[in-house]
Amino acid sequence: MAATSPSTGPQTGPSAGSSASSSAAPSAGSSAGSSAREKLADARLYLCTDARKRQGDLPEFLDAVLSSGVDIVQLRDKGMEAAEELDHLAVFAEACRRHGALLAVNDRADVAHAIGSGVLHLGQGDLPVPAARAILGQDVLIGRSTHAEAEVAAAVAQPGVDYFCTGPCWPTPTKPGRPAPGLSLVRHTAALRPTRPWFAIGGIDASNLDEVLEAGARRIVVVRAITAAADPAEAAAGLAKRVRAA
Repeated sequence: MAATSPSTGPQTGPSAGSSASSSAAPSAGSSAGSSAREKLADARLYLCTDARKRQGDLPEFLDAVLSSGVDIVQLRDKGMEAAEELDHLAVFAEACRRHGALLAVNDRADVAHAIGSGVLHLGQGDLPVPAARAILGQDVLIGRSTHAEAEVAAAVAQPGVDYFCTGPCWPTPTKPGRPAPGLSLVRHTAALRPTRPWFAIGGIDASNLDEVLEAGARRIVVVRAITAAADPAEAAAGLAKRVRAA
């Protein structure tokens, strides 16, 4: 996974692989978009986490993992109303500003616009990319989920897409019932040598990370490998070190 490029037109080639309140304006100006793209190009470890309501430690948790190697963090807490999501995202946004990390919003372009996040991630069944671009403009990065070779091909070429995730590598309770295409899809994606950054996702942890790297991924998305760890900061640091050394 490698250097990113403007989100227009087909892209193939060599590769290695806001505001704190809900009234915040979206990212503005080409410098903001450029900075976010530079951070995306350098990103290796992407974390999806819930709002830590059970643990009650969201600010402390975010500070710990963002200071230990997490480059992008996404709030993924299905079923949350927009107002509650914005309240939690304000905590994410402040932590990301402190640590120079990227904040990703899952699924909802309206929420991404309201919080001023640098990233919106869209699944295959979510808002079409052109519609999201119409809401967010050109400076917000848009990512896609891909679960099959045809979806990877579309994510590599579609205008408006800045990065994509491929998987799941293994079945995961985060997406119950979703078949896992496995590491074969990671190998297929790596063989395409996309110029857009891409991340392997799905069931990745310290015990199987070497398999993912051997398949050709150089960026990963994790959930439980950090959120369920006894020491989230230590887990994040270990994963980040290994991915960056690959």
